[in-house]
Amino acid sequence: MLRALAVDDERPSLEELLYLLTADPRIGAVEGAGDATEALRRINRALESGPDGPDALDVVFLDIQMPGLDGLDLARLLTGFAHPPLVVFVTAHEDFAVQAFDLKAVDYVLKPVRKERLAEAVRRAAALRGTPAARIPVHEPDPDQLPVELGGVTRFVAVDDITHVEAQGDYARLHTGRGSHLVRIPLSTLEERWRARGFVRIHRRHLVALRHIGELRLDAGTVSVLVGGEELQVSRRHARELRDLLMRRT
Repeated sequence: MLRALAVDDERPSLEELLYLLTADPRIGAVEGAGDATEALRRINRALESGPDGPDALDVVFLDIQMPGLDGLDLARLLTGFAHPPLVVFVTAHEDFAVQAFDLKAVDYVLKPVRKERLAEAVRRAAALRGTPAARIPVHEPDPDQLPVELGGVTRFVAVDDITHVEAQGDYARLHTGRGSHLVRIPLSTLEERWRARGFVRIHRRHLVALRHIGELRLDAGTVSVLVGGEELQVSRRHARELRDLLMRRT
């Protein structure tokens, strides 16, 4: 039986979450907190009590966007403790999944919360309770995959399936042969992270996977590439480097 804490600054959302958690037979006790500061005080009591103490907590169901200390800030604080409770993010915003899994979250549930989806998060937490963090591979960021939210479900996109990436402000749109996904990661971050995997910048707005380039086109002094059936312009700044890289691969 899990001992849980639900944290949300919006009272109706908190009450709905508490109701759903109470109805789950795997939840033995659940408390609510209206902000991250209140939650941190309750978690400190749990940590002082120890994993088997009367004030212990097994899992925190945590909203992200709250005034003052937000959910991601609180989760970062918890990573500094030896035996923190597990964390499940429950949020209306799908753009923070990457940060959430980098913080070793058990799950990432989108609002409005569906009973079946929350039950899956509870199942994951119950399966992992008492497992040392270093031995929980499901939480470790996988360099070969990137978590994305799609229809309220967290899916993992294989980096090798990504044909190109398009900058959209502080976000990046990942393009694959089956569609596209928006993630809250700057293009410059992905460029640095995936350079060794064969991704190269061809424009201030585009990062492409060399292995997915089907054609290099030259027309009246302009350069473009065909990637995943889409023609993308190559800036003059990046044209020579791209041609050299393609020649070396050949």
